[in-house]
Amino acid sequence: MRHATARQEVLAIARLVLVGLSLAGVVSAQPAATEAIAWEGNGPKDGDIRALVVDPATPTTLYVGTEGGGVFKSTDGGWHWAAINTGLTATSVYALAIDPTTPTTLYAGTWHGQGVFKSTNGGKNWSAVNAGLTGTYVNALAVDPKTPTTLYAGTWHGHGVFKSTNGGKDWSAVNTGLTGTYVNALAVDPKTPTTLYAGTWHGHGVFRSTNGGESWSAVNTGLTGTYVNALAVDPKTPTTLYAGTWHGHGVFKSTNSGDNWSAAKEPSGNKSRR
Repeated sequence: MRHATARQEVLAIARLVLVGLSLAGVVSAQPAATEAIAWEGNGPKDGDIRALVVDPATPTTLYVGTEGGGVFKSTDGGWHWAAINTGLTATSVYALAIDPTTPTTLYAGTWHGQGVFKSTNGGKNWSAVNAGLTGTYVNALAVDPKTPTTLYAGTWHGHGVFKSTNGGKDWSAVNTGLTGTYVNALAVDPKTPTTLYAGTWHGHGVFRSTNGGESWSAVNTGLTGTYVNALAVDPKTPTTLYAGTWHGHGVFKSTNSGDNWSAAKEPSGNKSRR
């Protein structure tokens, strides 16, 4: 059963915020504080956008997952898009992940019981990789940056997190201590990939694992927004992370790996710049 349109919009915005963070490293110059920032809409019109990833080696190549239209690809920075759904029997794509060392390898997390699909040729062809994956409503995917054959899938309907150590060929549930089993977001520490975080729904907030998902513990001190839609880890200082929440609670920030959280608000002294 689908949630309200408001939740769909928040999910889409949250995912775009995460993509914006990842793109920050390829922007050569930042605009001045008073400079107006303009957005230009240009993308596939076939369904709501649910996921977006950028090729780390060729940033003008992008992929989006849609609600009802499958996966689309752009090779010119988003100006033109083409559907790439050969073999992808599921058209509701809620998560995408890209192998950082071999960017032609992609994973798509889908809804409606279809699970995870994999492409090894930049999306030209897809095949289902669901052995052991009983949670087939996939909301989140994350790849270990140091060992890309290790990946994680966050699922709904009480199935929690699954892990694969062979590029998606086989999966196993890794939910010890994870009481929030409706998982909307996953994030991996880029320097210590055995540390990862799961953002969950229904008031359970954020969980942390320091042993590659073998066990989890809740890390919610100060996190009043416990319906978590998005997570991001600072690539330079991975002890700093951000959580995007629902129900009007906004973004929270932790500077100690989730032990404590506070609302990420603009300092009052900076408002004079506007």
